[in-house]
Amino acid sequence: MGGLRGALPRNGGAAPTSRRGFLAAAGAATLATAADAQTAAIPGTEHWTTKRADDRDVRLFLWRRNAASPGPRRGTILFVHGSSVSSTPVFDLEIPGRPEASTMQWFARKGFDTWCFDCEGYGRSDKSRPVNADVSCGADDLAAVSEYVIRATGAPKLMLYGSSSGALRAALFAQRHPERVQRLALDAMVYTGEGSPTLAERRKRLAAYRANHRRPLDRDMIRSIFTRDHPGTSDLTFVEAFADAVLALNDSVPTGTYVDMSANLPVCDPEKILVPTMVMRGQYDGIASFRDLMNFFEKLPNPDKQFIVMPGIAHTSTRSKNFAIANHVIEQFFGQPAPVYTGA
Repeated sequence: MGGLRGALPRNGGAAPTSRRGFLAAAGAATLATAADAQTAAIPGTEHWTTKRADDRDVRLFLWRRNAASPGPRRGTILFVHGSSVSSTPVFDLEIPGRPEASTMQWFARKGFDTWCFDCEGYGRSDKSRPVNADVSCGADDLAAVSEYVIRATGAPKLMLYGSSSGALRAALFAQRHPERVQRLALDAMVYTGEGSPTLAERRKRLAAYRANHRRPLDRDMIRSIFTRDHPGTSDLTFVEAFADAVLALNDSVPTGTYVDMSANLPVCDPEKILVPTMVMRGQYDGIASFRDLMNFFEKLPNPDKQFIVMPGIAHTSTRSKNFAIANHVIEQFFGQPAPVYTGA
């Protein structure tokens, strides 16, 4: 007992207090490190591939953000852009002091290998062919890009996220190449166009879209993407930074997807989309009615499917004030384990 008593500190409490202080400091340091990891910039790399069309090579631009994570990799995501924008402003927007602006970096920090690309006629990709780059053309782009990404990463299959006409491109590609798709997320898409106020307005300009391969792009048009359905759903500082990034790459974009969405729907067959699929719809999105999307959803043959309604979101979920909801449902769907028992 004497030896034990002699081992106690003279102040009777300094050692425990010091230990508590050490643990608190260690805990704070751990939290700070974790917080830094959630905001640290993820380096990006530029890639190029080609597709063969009209007996010529069409160059396609790809962009990758891949976090060096000590944990297990969670899969490879390929993001597909829509009609009026190119890929990096949508999925890798960079705003100083706003690390959440980049969807790709957000998912890279979660352990995913993230990729996006510019369809033919957009951004940095080839614009030389006299084509309007319709939905089928975009699915052809995806065939070339997916082959490159699978070869570069060794991933057996890809997770696809497409928004608006990007969802149509992704859906048609998955219909054509189910063997390359692990999971498919379709956001702000349309099936037949029934009940769509946005497409009703767009049809009024159909003749002009059919007469030209490209349509002009300006700041007011880009702003309208965020305000036409329900003003207030998007952060205007994001919108202006987004418009800057879009206009730095394009002053016009192809008309093909507008023609398809105005006159040629449906452009894909849900009964032939065999992969696990999630349909995402913003509460205020004017591009497709609930009934139109539910008709699509009901026809999907794979029982591994979800229909998600995102509150307070219009057409552009990942650029909305409620972007965290969109990111969450995408992460949960892409991270869902495969079923052990299917009943087959």
